[in-house]
Amino acid sequence: MGMSVSRRDFFKLSGTGLAASLGISLDPLESKAEDLPIRYARETTTICPYCAVGCGMIVHTLAGSIINVEGDPDHPINEGSLCPKGASVYQLRDNKARITKPMYRAAGASEWKEVSWDWTIDEIAKRVKKNRDATFTATSKIKIKEKVGAVEVEKEIEAVVNRTMGMASVGSAALDNEECYLYQKFLRGLGLVYIEHQARI
Repeated sequence: MGMSVSRRDFFKLSGTGLAASLGISLDPLESKAEDLPIRYARETTTICPYCAVGCGMIVHTLAGSIINVEGDPDHPINEGSLCPKGASVYQLRDNKARITKPMYRAAGASEWKEVSWDWTIDEIAKRVKKNRDATFTATSKIKIKEKVGAVEVEKEIEAVVNRTMGMASVGSAALDNEECYLYQKFLRGLGLVYIEHQARI
């Protein structure tokens, strides 16, 4: 009567036998495998902020630091896989080269200098206002067709447009639906016509 060995048991036995014949002990490897770095970490599911695909991620944190990032196998979009950018997402937080304060380089200057957030926001607002005022159009002449009796007549009218062609915006896939909605309302309020989104580019 022959002995029944499963495929799993065969590989386990052959691997152990090979290791033993070579004089290699597997005890340290088994011990290390039991002590996973994420054993006591907090597990949080999130969405990758880089592009418009919206891959699911699992982020492990321990003592306030990110110790592991991996694709979420239960997520319907990426099913556990991540691109190189998604896999290195921890660098958004832990990166010595990351700039965390506003930098400004004046026209003609060769060096960037650190400036305050208050100065930066005020400066952006001033420039947006100046550009909008210089390029704002309240009305525009447009041609329309209208029927006069049985005849279609083309005529020119002055239509209210309240727009600026001097600015454009490209949104970010890192924004959620609600943020995109508010941002677009803000842009439409300024009169922007050229509103695009990174998800479509």
